[in-house]
Amino acid sequence: MNILYEDAALVVVDKPVGLSSEEGVPAALRQHWNAPDAFVGVVHRLDTGVSGLMVFAKTPKAAAELSRQVTQSQNAYAVQDGRAEGRAEAPQFVKQYRAVIAGGPDERLPESGTLRDYLFKDSRKGRVFPVSRPRKGVREAVLEYRILQTAGENSLTEITLHTGRTHQIRVQFASRKHPLYGDGKYGSRVKGNIALQSCGLQFRHPESGEPMAFTLPLPEGEVWTKFL
Repeated sequence: MNILYEDAALVVVDKPVGLSSEEGVPAALRQHWNAPDAFVGVVHRLDTGVSGLMVFAKTPKAAAELSRQVTQSQNAYAVQDGRAEGRAEAPQFVKQYRAVIAGGPDERLPESGTLRDYLFKDSRKGRVFPVSRPRKGVREAVLEYRILQTAGENSLTEITLHTGRTHQIRVQFASRKHPLYGDGKYGSRVKGNIALQSCGLQFRHPESGEPMAFTLPLPEGEVWTKFL
């Protein structure tokens, strides 16, 4: 695990594939600090099979402020998308991703746009399904995307999440016949690591209020090198 930034209030890491964000990263940080009782506040999550940027709080006060920014952003995007009423604000906590998807732009997935779906999480099956209308257990999912480049049978896509639903990116693209490379669970013909990375993170420092922004280069790996 690579630590990109650290101070008394927070730590920003590049989480590797295979490490859980809720238990694995905090345990690795405590081991790195040689402080088994250190506070590690989890303010957002990343699937175990996905790599990339995460911020963790080192004090309860910082955790509360970062969590407030996450909630503010969810509310700001909801107003922006027309899912809620209120005053338009810029989101303070912004998460950006990149993914390699099957195929290129087409009628179901233009070069750029906004994807909106109702998603149902089936906990027994460990899967998420798109459904046609709201009902109990269904949540609306919204993201912005832009297809940056197509190489052969795959495309590199940039994504900004407006909502943080389970498996959201994977399901929304798969339901349009563009599954993420390596995501056999949701329709990819290739089985392996999912080509999805948390590549950009913006927030305000929980103590100083200063804007902070982090970005990552493309991950290593055969499918990503096509787009270097």
